[in-house]
Amino acid sequence: MEIKVLGPGCAKCSEAEKIMRSAVDEAGVTATIDKISDFQQIAQHGVFSTPAVVIDGQIKCVGKVPSKSEALAWLKG
Repeated sequence: MEIKVLGPGCAKCSEAEKIMRSAVDEAGVTATIDKISDFQQIAQHGVFSTPAVVIDGQIKCVGKVPSKSEALAWLKG
């Protein structure tokens, strides 16, 4: 599983990354988590509001920090 957290590095983006890392640990799944802060790479995903979470190429949320329960549902779904 490939997870990308998109954002410039603001507090909300850091929180989104922390939640995704915690959810991966809790769910016991194998995943790589990349933090993408380059605006050109973020725009290539069609994302113009951060933070955003992309799992295996599918955008899961944009413009908000996901809750841990949302993150767990994405990982198990």
